[in-house]
Amino acid sequence: MKISRFKKSHKTLVFFASNFDYREPYQVLVDATFCQAALQHKIGIEEQIRKYFQCNVKLLTTQCVILEAEALGAPLTGATTIVKQFHVHKCGHEGKPVAAAECIKSMTKDNRYVVASQDRLLQASLRKIPGRCLLYLHKATPVLEAPSAASKKWVLKRAKNLMLGKQADKIDFMKQQQGIKPTEPTVKKKQQRGPKNPNPLSCKKSKKQKAAPQGVQQTTTTIAKAKRKRVKISAHIKELIN
Repeated sequence: MKISRFKKSHKTLVFFASNFDYREPYQVLVDATFCQAALQHKIGIEEQIRKYFQCNVKLLTTQCVILEAEALGAPLTGATTIVKQFHVHKCGHEGKPVAAAECIKSMTKDNRYVVASQDRLLQASLRKIPGRCLLYLHKATPVLEAPSAASKKWVLKRAKNLMLGKQADKIDFMKQQQGIKPTEPTVKKKQQRGPKNPNPLSCKKSKKQKAAPQGVQQTTTTIAKAKRKRVKISAHIKELIN
């Protein structure tokens, strides 16, 4: 195997081992489509996969995969013979078998399997779920697919959350060393407001009349009284008096 191919596969395995807890021996879950492609290109699956991974691997299949291959009859007779050579892992569908693709999906929910399949629909479905590792045959060559966009997005999100958490812990640690208590979120209390005082600018000043001097006030009152007592005398009476 070329060095570049080994580096790519090794890099992919390290990614899944670091972020999704894949461990040796790597468990490779094989279906009938992968066996059929290997048969067509005349390669030995176990030999090629061990050579490609260059580490401990364990090849597995399920009862649902075998039953589906047997049900398809003559076209998959050779693939059925090959898939029966691998260790049959309990899938939980004993007595009530399901489609091979559905069985593999359920198997990968809680376990770390490298899924070896040529089923395009199954591959597309698994790529949408973070942490799913895919292996397929390109002609006679095994290819470990690079991490999907969903897996990369999940890893970046987790790294961001861890970074924010570490920064917050570091700030609290520095505050403790400086003797500063961690700040707690304060809730503003609503102040009860009483009646407002009147605005002094809006209040009109009452106009007070200026008090006149006492002497002037008396003279004005006497004049007013005199004016009131004054009686007009007609002209002919004035002539008689004169």
